[in-house]
Amino acid sequence: MNTVPVWSVDARTGVRSVQVTVEAEAGDVDRAVRAAHAALPALADRSARSALLRAAAEQLEARGPDLIAAADRETALGTARLTGELARTAYQLRAFAEVVDEGAFLDVVVDHADPQAAPAPRPDLRRWKVPLGVVAVFAASNFPFAFSVPGGDTASALAAGCPVVAKAHPDHPETSELTAGALRAAAESVGLPADVLVLVHGRQAGVDLVRHPLVSAAGFTGSIAGGRALYDLAAARPVPIPFHGELGSLNPVVVTERAAAERAEEIGAGLGGSFTLGMGQFCTKPGLVLVPEGASGDRLEKALVSATAGAAAGALLDGRMRDNFLTGFAERAALPGVSVPVQAGAQPGPGQEQAVRPGCVSVPAALLAGEEHRALLEECFGPVTVLARYQDLDQVAAVLAGLGGNLTATLHAEPGEPEAAGLLERLAGLAGRVLFGGWPTGVAVAPAMHHGGPYPATTSTSTSVGGTAVERWLRPVVYQSVPRELLPPELRDGDAAGVPRRVDGVLQLR
Repeated sequence: MNTVPVWSVDARTGVRSVQVTVEAEAGDVDRAVRAAHAALPALADRSARSALLRAAAEQLEARGPDLIAAADRETALGTARLTGELARTAYQLRAFAEVVDEGAFLDVVVDHADPQAAPAPRPDLRRWKVPLGVVAVFAASNFPFAFSVPGGDTASALAAGCPVVAKAHPDHPETSELTAGALRAAAESVGLPADVLVLVHGRQAGVDLVRHPLVSAAGFTGSIAGGRALYDLAAARPVPIPFHGELGSLNPVVVTERAAAERAEEIGAGLGGSFTLGMGQFCTKPGLVLVPEGASGDRLEKALVSATAGAAAGALLDGRMRDNFLTGFAERAALPGVSVPVQAGAQPGPGQEQAVRPGCVSVPAALLAGEEHRALLEECFGPVTVLARYQDLDQVAAVLAGLGGNLTATLHAEPGEPEAAGLLERLAGLAGRVLFGGWPTGVAVAPAMHHGGPYPATTSTSTSVGGTAVERWLRPVVYQSVPRELLPPELRDGDAAGVPRRVDGVLQLR
C-alpha cells in the first residue's frame, strides 16, 4: 500500500498545512480508469451531459468561498483573481452545455443513396462523431479552476461524452479534491454515476494514466519537458493516443517605429501591466518585445521601467518555480550585451517569505541571432520580459525566424502603416492567436477563440478554449446502408434529435 503523502502547501510561506491524501499507485490508477470507463455508457444521453455541465457550474458556485480560500492558500493568486477564474470556469461549463444542446459538434452529414451517381452508384451514407472514451486530464499549476480539474479540458471532454480521470497538480491538491467533489456531486444530482470524473494524485500516476489501455486521449497544460515526455509516452503505446498538450510560449510582440513614436508611454505601461499580471504566470505573458532603437524606444523602456518598478512583489506558485525564476533571470541578465533596466529578485516579508519582485532585461536584437543568447528566446516562467532593440525590420524578421511556435503574437502599429500586413503575416505563421494592439494576457471564452499554436506551444492543431475544443475528444463514424431503426436518432431522416446536419450537400440548421 502506498503511503507517500500528498501535502497542501501554503504558497506564500512554503509551509505545509495539511496532508490531503496519498499518491496513487498503479493499482489505484487502474481502478480509477476502469471506474471511469464503466461510466461511459451513461454519458451517451446528450441531455444528461448538458444537465451535468450545468449542475457542475452550480456546484462550483455554491461552494465558491471554500474553493477560493483553498486555492488562494495553495497558489497565492489572490481572492480577486480566483473569484474571476471560478466565474470563468462556471461560464465554460455552461457554454459547453449549450454546445451539447445545439448538437452541431456532432458534424452530422447524410448522403442518401443515389443509383445514378457518377462515376459509380452511391450507397446511403450517414456520418457523425462519437466520443473517444476515457480522457486523462492533467491539471495546470497556474489556473487551479479554469485549466485544472473542473476546467476546459474536463468540460469539453464531458461535453463530448467522455468520462475523465484527472491528475491533480501537486501545487493545489486540496483545491483539486474540493473541485472534484463538486463535479462528482453534480453528476449524482442529475442521475449520472459520480465516476464520470475520478481524481488521482502523484507524478507516476500521470505516467500510468497515459499508458493505461483504456485511456483514449489526454489533455495537458504544463512545461515543455513534462509535456513532451508524456507526449512521447502517448505515441509509444501499443495503441497510440491523441495527446493535446499546451507546453510553453514566448508570445512575441512587435512594436513598429511609428507606434513607439505615437504611443511609447502607453505601450510601455501596458507591457508592464501585462507581463507582471498574476506574477507573470500566464501562459500568454508577453516574454519578448521587439522595440525600435532611438528616442521612441527609450521612452517606451522608461515607461516600462516605471510600471515594473511599481508592480507589487508576490509569491510564485511553488518554491521550485521561484528558484527557477530567480536562476533564469540571473542567467539572462549575465549574458554579454544584456542590460537590466529593472532587477528581479527575492523580496521576502512577513507572511510572504516566498515573494519575488518582477524585472526586465534589454538586449540589442542583433545579438539574438547567436546561440549564446538562445535563452532570451525561451520562456522564463514568472514576472520577466525581454526588450529586444532593433535597428530595422530586417532585424525583426531575423528574430522572428528564430522562434518556435507560440500561443499568441502581437503587433503594435499605427493605422495605414505599409509594413503592418507583412508583419501580421509573419506573426500568423508563429502563433494561433494574432493581436493588433492590446496585450495577450486574457483569453476570452468564445466560439471563435483559438488557444493553441505550433509546437512547442501545443502538440496538436486544436484549441483548449472555446466551443471547438470538444472536437479533440471525438472521432468520425460512417453508417452505410443501415436500416433506419438501427441508426442513432441524430442520423435518422426526420431528425428526431433536432441537430444541425448537411443532407445531400445542403446545410439544414434544424
